[in-house]
Amino acid sequence: MSKTLADISEAMKDIDYCMLVTRAQDGAIGGRPMSNNREVEYEGTSRFFTCEDTRMIDDIERDPSVGLTYQGKAGVLGIVGKPGLFIHVEGEARVVRDKARFEEHWTPGLDRWFEQGTDTPGLRMLEVAARRIHYWDGEDEGEVPLRAGAGA
Repeated sequence: MSKTLADISEAMKDIDYCMLVTRAQDGAIGGRPMSNNREVEYEGTSRFFTCEDTRMIDDIERDPSVGLTYQGKAGVLGIVGKPGLFIHVEGEARVVRDKARFEEHWTPGLDRWFEQGTDTPGLRMLEVAARRIHYWDGEDEGEVPLRAGAGA
């Protein structure tokens, strides 16, 4: 049975971290772990906080095509040796510099990394609008249909 965007959103409640992959200036592929801050009302846009002075920001501003890879738990399927849930999002990233937008998506857990909250100097938010979502769940795999406007 094919998964829907709502199924993916529900599954993401248990997945806090993903790997965000960008293309570097020399063509190399760079990945780093990012937290989705348990913001799981997923409608096709992922949001992450970071600092301005990172290679990731430079990479995204040069080439906004990114990949996000999530790995969920195997749950009951793990007992019989089947793999868990994997989700890969191909998307387009943009760097947000608007403090009002930061506040819309800020969660208290972010204070761990950004002690001054939304006033942290150089704070940036990344928004990744999904273009394609592929999943593997045990031995089931498929693409999630995106509604018109999803990811915007």
